[in-house]
Parts: sequence; C-alpha cells; structure tokens
Amino acid sequence: MSGLYRATERLMGMSDRVWARHASPWSVYSRFTILPLLALAVWSRVWIGAWAWGAVTAVLLWTWVNPRAFPPPASLDSWASRGVLGERVFLNRRDEVPGHHRVWGGDAVGGRAARRGGDGVGIVGA
Repeated sequence: MSGLYRATERLMGMSDRVWARHASPWSVYSRFTILPLLALAVWSRVWIGAWAWGAVTAVLLWTWVNPRAFPPPASLDSWASRGVLGERVFLNRRDEVPGHHRVWGGDAVGGRAARRGGDGVGIVGA
C-alpha cells in the first residue's frame, strides 16, 4: 500500500515547499470542501449531462491547487498543521510509526486490520 501513497504524493507534486504551504490551517480546512464538491459534480450529470466532466475536472484541479493556494503558517501549533506534519511522518517514516497507528493508517485499507488487535499485534489464530 505504501507504493500507492508514494505514487499519489508524486502525482500531487508534494515537494518540501508544497508540504510547508499545505500545513496552513486554511489549506486543511478548505480541503473539507473537496468531497462534497466532487459528489455534487458527479450528481450534476443529471442536470447538465456531459458538462459534468468539466465540474469533476474543476474539483480535481482544486484538489491539486489547494496545498499551494495558501502561504506557510506562521506557527505549526494548530491541530490542522500538526495533522499535516503527522501525515508526512507517516509517509516518510512508516517504520517509526507505532503499530496501533499503522493499523488504521494503512493496514486497514489492505484488510489486515481485522486480524490485528488494537495495539497492532496479531491476534492468535488470525
């Protein structure tokens, strides 16, 4: 699964400079708009037909532009900035992340979380 994370990071062009800008709370809070906008863009095909592809493209463009749209934060004390820093630690130092965090951060997607305890230790018989 880490290969998918790396590919996504490369696709998004997440350099050190972009990560610093993405740590802005404005970037984090405004990303909450992406899922509702994407759902609306897909649902709008009923109203506007093939033009919905333009709306989907606009949302995908916003997904790429968003981490670059705001200046780096003056402070990294907000939970949003710390969350972005945690995301970066997860991507760069996965082996240093405690087991109980790795289960939710990546193994859950691969289906292995169901066979693990809450502390990331395998359950007997799993």
